[in-house]
Amino acid sequence: MSNPLVKIAEIEAEMARTQKNKATNGHLGLLKAKLAKLRAQIVTEGTKGSGGGPANAGFEVSKTGDARIGFVGFPSVGKSTLLNKMTGQESEVASYEFTTLTCIPGIVLYKGAKLQMLDLPGIIEGAKDGKGRGKQVISVAMSCSLILIVLDVMKPLMQKRKIEYELEGFGIRLNRKPPNIVFKKKDKGGIALQVAQGCTLQDIDEEGIINVMKEYKVHNAQVSIRCDATVDDIIDVLEGNRKYCPALYVMNKIDQITIEELDIISEVPHHCPVCAHHEWNMDGLLEMIWQYMALCRIYTKPRGQIPDYTAPVILPDGRTSMEDFCNKLHRSLLGQFKVALVWGQSVKHNPQRCGKDHILMDEDVVQIIKK
Repeated sequence: MSNPLVKIAEIEAEMARTQKNKATNGHLGLLKAKLAKLRAQIVTEGTKGSGGGPANAGFEVSKTGDARIGFVGFPSVGKSTLLNKMTGQESEVASYEFTTLTCIPGIVLYKGAKLQMLDLPGIIEGAKDGKGRGKQVISVAMSCSLILIVLDVMKPLMQKRKIEYELEGFGIRLNRKPPNIVFKKKDKGGIALQVAQGCTLQDIDEEGIINVMKEYKVHNAQVSIRCDATVDDIIDVLEGNRKYCPALYVMNKIDQITIEELDIISEVPHHCPVCAHHEWNMDGLLEMIWQYMALCRIYTKPRGQIPDYTAPVILPDGRTSMEDFCNKLHRSLLGQFKVALVWGQSVKHNPQRCGKDHILMDEDVVQIIKK
């Protein structure tokens, strides 16, 4: 059996020399599917080290706190300095590359939340294909709630493109939502494909989708596409292991550029300019991290007492229900739950009696009444 890396190189070369048009969309889609399968094979093989032990030994750090943030970047961009300044953790810093050889954790307390930050070793080009210790680094990044891509402000766009390419190749989708595609395998009946009204297939037709699915040995399935979909979206759904993660581009070392150059960099979306060495804009970075994490703080109020604003219960933002809140406090609480009194943005009047299906909002105050 030939080396997966050789096959990947051959497929990438074929894709590069194939003209992109309607006639070749199906062929290119199949090549992309084969490429994704080969990269998944490399990742799977990389999960074991020699002797059957984990390949990321020394990298994985036990999760702690309310959220996990990973620092990703090329060597010598200032990740370790940034971690030291933000957390007080001693991650080794030097002027030469590859100072950090393992995963260094640190903790930041912000707005009542405990944020775990991980300084990961610098990745190199080809990390997604197994070069250096890239697979271990990106594997840890996959476990994060937010990725900070630390860039050297002197060459940010080049580094940004290369890191995005490595992370994308590993299945991490930055600042994107999962495609609205429902895929369900069946025992028989072939492939039933439905595209919702107003939605389009951008670089593939229905026959191409069926061929891609057959490449994954899917011959009977119900597929409902409810968004403008690309062949990459179809492959992501079939792979089923993609990570959709918010990301911030931290432009470090801004003390080395002019105000005019800083204005140009401000055109990059999702960016935050800092100078870790001089501790410039650390507060601004923390506030942006908070916004991108979109955490929800819920305060508890014991009966007859004032709310406890010192120790909020931290939950993921979005559709955070009263049931989620109860389970976070204690697993047995839901069985004793009768009703809750809620003060805050999620209710029309204060207080309001709410059931376990009520959706909470940031900084709500909750009093649980047991049966």
